[in-house]
Amino acid sequence: MIQVEDLTKFYNDFCAVDRISLEIPKGEIMGLLGPNGAGKTTTLRMLTGYFKPTSGRIRIKDHDVDEQPVAVKGLIGYLPESAPLYPGMMVYDYLGYIADIRGLRGDAKAGRLRDLVERCGLHEIMHKTIGELSKGLKQRVGLAHAMMSDPEILILDEPTSGLDPNQIVEIRDIIRAIGQEKTVILSTHILSEAEATCDRIVIINKGRIVADDSTARLKSNAGATRQIGLSLQNADEADIRATLGALDVVAEVSTRPGADNDVMDITLACRHGSDPRAAIYAAVKQTDWILLTFVQQARDLESIFRELTKES
Repeated sequence: MIQVEDLTKFYNDFCAVDRISLEIPKGEIMGLLGPNGAGKTTTLRMLTGYFKPTSGRIRIKDHDVDEQPVAVKGLIGYLPESAPLYPGMMVYDYLGYIADIRGLRGDAKAGRLRDLVERCGLHEIMHKTIGELSKGLKQRVGLAHAMMSDPEILILDEPTSGLDPNQIVEIRDIIRAIGQEKTVILSTHILSEAEATCDRIVIINKGRIVADDSTARLKSNAGATRQIGLSLQNADEADIRATLGALDVVAEVSTRPGADNDVMDITLACRHGSDPRAAIYAAVKQTDWILLTFVQQARDLESIFRELTKES
């Protein structure tokens, strides 16, 4: 569906996107993650044809974005982070206006509006002025705008940014429903949303791809594959780091004060390989520390994201 080859974008001497290559099949929901300034928005704008790449190639359904921009734009619906809405218009008038721009007339226009009102949950706000809507409702109107021409590809830049938890769930449900029929690419800072919504996660840092896989495979393959959580009583922080940090199975020791004054909570990032728990328990057993808890922690997308995007 989408092929990206060695995509690069410079702003003067600054390289915002550095030789990115991707293939995105039809019907996939792909999440584009990265810290601020990583190149996410620049990448999305090049995919839509809004920015011209410095070098590289983008093909969407056998159309070259650079050579056939009009054909490509007909395949894409794009919702930027701030939806481009007219605050003085009623929702009904605005969507009708967008339908007219897209060349919809008569029954085709009426049918498309009914479908989008149903899909995006706009029934109760159609005769309200856009300027009086909450940000979550404005995002729904923006989604309807992006989908007006029934595009095969939907590109969403931070679609849940600034929304409250209830609004995030509502937008997530809409995106999941859309993803059953269309290819969806979305960027987000909300890692839990990417994990809950996307089939595939691509993490970029400083303009380069540092991870590209499903959430499950990222968790099993990226860096240290196990984390062990301990709570120790009567243990000095320096002694903890010296004793547990010396173990071959331990890659990193993190400590923080526990709920009680004499308790220390420890997280051990363990190296890939055999089960580290026996070696850790044996080391604790040789001390006079009191072991209160010992659990194997599930690695989440947030910890993987931090590992892959932290400064060298």
